[in-house]
Amino acid sequence: MDPHLLRTYVTVARLASFSAAARELGYTQSAVSQHIAALEQDLGTPLLTRRPVAPTAAGERLSEHAGPLLLRLDAARADIARTAAAPEQGLTLATTPTALGPGVLASLPAAGATLRVLPRDAVPAAVVTGGADLGLVDGLAAPSDPLRLPDVAPLTTRGVAEEPVRVLLPATHPLAGRLALRLGDLADARWLDAPDAGLPLDRLRALNGGRGFRPSVRCEGTDLRSLTALAAAGHGLALLPASAAVSVPGAVAVPVSEPRVVHRVELVHAGVPAGAAAVLAAALTAVA
Repeated sequence: MDPHLLRTYVTVARLASFSAAARELGYTQSAVSQHIAALEQDLGTPLLTRRPVAPTAAGERLSEHAGPLLLRLDAARADIARTAAAPEQGLTLATTPTALGPGVLASLPAAGATLRVLPRDAVPAAVVTGGADLGLVDGLAAPSDPLRLPDVAPLTTRGVAEEPVRVLLPATHPLAGRLALRLGDLADARWLDAPDAGLPLDRLRALNGGRGFRPSVRCEGTDLRSLTALAAAGHGLALLPASAAVSVPGAVAVPVSEPRVVHRVELVHAGVPAGAAAVLAAALTAVA
């Protein structure tokens, strides 16, 4: 399967337009049509309906495979480029907003670093494709248990931080005076769904046997400040690392007693870090 044809297919399917795909890819519309026809001939089945432009059943299945396949190819290209290139002086770190705890922040270099705050699933992809030298991913886990990361390409992971989690709720909430809360008792409460700024609700649902934790408001993006403001204003509860839940005006952060989970941060990198990346990796590991 020709990856150039596959990229064309993915773009047409995403934009639902041959002409829009041609503009984005820098091809003529005729070339895009030829790419799709060649791919359909190779696979022996139609992949797109034409009016309207939409994936067929076979096209939907191809779309499921296309993302990981193309990401693997980009990762291979970036890995070879890293091997051949001379070490650079700068450092790019991809991270989720809640991975930036006190220990991580203290380890960052004083100058020469670029910080890319990304959605949780985008951090490993940024590392393997060369968009970042190192990555920091985070999530809920049992103490000392590794996180389950998407299988995008070969990556090395190291745990660099663990801290307790807190339920953030308004200071006027009936449960604000509790010393601790059990997550199972809050399954029917109103929650904020912020998969990239906070700790995802699907993980809480999994811990509760797949039940409860329905969102009242969905927050898209990586703006942690907006998430905490919504919680303080009573629009829903949020589960956050202890360091991210402190000092929020109008809100109270109550510890979680059950289940026994922590907020875990892991460093991810492809290959062997060099230069500034190696220095930061060593500093983060020493903190852990």
